[in-house]
Amino acid sequence: MNERLIGVLSALAAFAAWGLLPAYWKQMQTASPFEILCHRIVWSCLFLFMTISVQKRWAEVGSIVRTPAKIKGLIISGLLIGLNWFVYIWAVNTGRVMETSLGYYINPLMNMLIGFLLLGETFNRVQSLAVFCALAGVMYSILGYGALPLFALTLATSFSLYGYARKKIQTAPIPGLFIETMVLFVPALGYILYKMEFGETGFMKDPVLTFWMVGAGVVTSLPLLWFATAAKRLNLSTIGILQYLSPSLAFILGVFIYKEPFTRHHLITFGCIWIGVFLYTWESLAKLKKMKF
Repeated sequence: MNERLIGVLSALAAFAAWGLLPAYWKQMQTASPFEILCHRIVWSCLFLFMTISVQKRWAEVGSIVRTPAKIKGLIISGLLIGLNWFVYIWAVNTGRVMETSLGYYINPLMNMLIGFLLLGETFNRVQSLAVFCALAGVMYSILGYGALPLFALTLATSFSLYGYARKKIQTAPIPGLFIETMVLFVPALGYILYKMEFGETGFMKDPVLTFWMVGAGVVTSLPLLWFATAAKRLNLSTIGILQYLSPSLAFILGVFIYKEPFTRHHLITFGCIWIGVFLYTWESLAKLKKMKF
C-alpha cells in the first residue's frame, strides 16, 4: 500500500470518527456534560500515557517539559481544548448536534480570519468571498432567525485559537496533547473522586455507563493518532478538503437520526456557510493543481 493511500485512509478514519462522536456522547446523557468532560480528560491522559510508552516517545515529552515557553503555551492550549470539548459535549447532549456541525463547517473559514488578524496573512478574492459568505450566514441567523449560533461560534473560535496556539508552540500532536491533558488531569480526577464520594454518579455503579466513560479516552485519542499519520503523508490542502467529512456526518446525525428541527431559517444559514465552504474547497483544489504541475 503506497504512502498516499495510507494517508487518505487514515484521514478518512480520523474525520469519520470525529463526525460520529455525537453518537458516542449520547450514550452518557444520564451524566452531566462536566462529568463527561472530566472522564474524557482523565482517560485520554491515561491512554496517551500508554501510547507514548509503547512508542517510546518520553524523550519528546521531556524536551517539552524542559522548555518553559512550550509549557506555558500548552497550558493555554489545554484550557482552550478543554473549553472546546465541554461545549461540544454540552451541545450534543442538549439536542444541538446540528449546531456543532455548523461550528465545524465554519472552522476553516475562522482559521483564515485568525490568520488575517493575528498572523498578518492576506486574503485573495475567493477567500474574501468565502469569509463574507460565512459572516452572512451568521448575521442572518442573528437578524432573520433571531438567535446567535453561540455553540457553533464557540466551537469554531475555540478550535481555531487552539490551532493557532499549537502552531506557535510547534510540538508533535501526541506528546503535546498528553501535556495538555496533564494540565487538566488533577482537577478532572478530583471532580470524579468527589462525585464518587459525595455526589450522584453512575460511574462504577452502572457497568454500561462506566464502559462508555472509560472508552472516552480511546475515542478522543485514537482519531488523533490517525490524523497524525495522515498529516505526515498528505499536504494541507488535501486534509483541508477531507475534513468536511466530520461536520457532514454530524449534520446527517442531527437531522436524520436525532430528528432535530431543520427550518427554512436553518437552510439559509447553512446555505451561506456551504457556499463559503465550496469557495474554500475550490481555492484549495486550485492550489493543489498548481503544486502538482
